[in-house]
Amino acid sequence: MDDGSDLGARRVVLGLGNLLNRDEGLGVHALRALEDRLGADRGVELVDGGVLGLNLLPLVEASSHLLVLDAIDAGRTPGTVIELGRDEIPLLCGVKLSEHQVTFQDVLGLASVRGRLPPTLHLLGAQPADLAIGLELSPSVAGAVPRILGRAAELLTRWDATVPVGGAG
Repeated sequence: MDDGSDLGARRVVLGLGNLLNRDEGLGVHALRALEDRLGADRGVELVDGGVLGLNLLPLVEASSHLLVLDAIDAGRTPGTVIELGRDEIPLLCGVKLSEHQVTFQDVLGLASVRGRLPPTLHLLGAQPADLAIGLELSPSVAGAVPRILGRAAELLTRWDATVPVGGAG
């Protein structure tokens, strides 16, 4: 199985979701806010994955470090911040954590089967409250964004400490 050691240090923050369905757009909203917070000199790629589904497989497989921001339906109280590490994310098991046609778990599952799951992987988001048509996040999910950004910044700082610039991690 490929352990990702040939990947170098491609560090990616991927925002997922549909901006037209309120809380479903959380990942993209959080990505934009993180971009504002980090500024130009960030040392990571920030990618708006929208609802690209299976088209994201090459990006996932090319990443050594991947932080996915998304609405996560885990049956919790709306606005609850949820973080799953690499080994906690259900892959190809029929559990649907988001509303994308091809679930992102399917993409991760395919990467895993192919031996190309990023060695460092986190899924970070919040339990959605409202997936109706609309452009704004619900109040409970909007209130979770600062906590999501804080945790994302902590993870990126940890990446900086473990990945030499220009080297493998």
